[in-house]
Amino acid sequence: MRLAKQAVIRELKGLKGWTLDGKEIRKEFRFREFADSVEFANKVFYLAEEKDHHPDILIRYNKVMLTLSTHSEGGVTEKDIILAREIERI
Repeated sequence: MRLAKQAVIRELKGLKGWTLDGKEIRKEFRFREFADSVEFANKVFYLAEEKDHHPDILIRYNKVMLTLSTHSEGGVTEKDIILAREIERI
């Protein structure tokens, strides 16, 4: 079930750097080198596969932008918040 905007904002207070952008949450991660970005993206890939919930991943050299949304629900759900929390532990 899609979360109300205020619920998403409340949840994001506990997730440093994550922002609400329309019907998605996103965060940019920065690394020293391209290889570090790819290594991080691969870790996110395996976590997403395990959860069967997949973010959009954009790699730009030493930056990785992750965007989370539950497309079938048309916005942010608890699945997105949970995945964001688990990504923060990587």
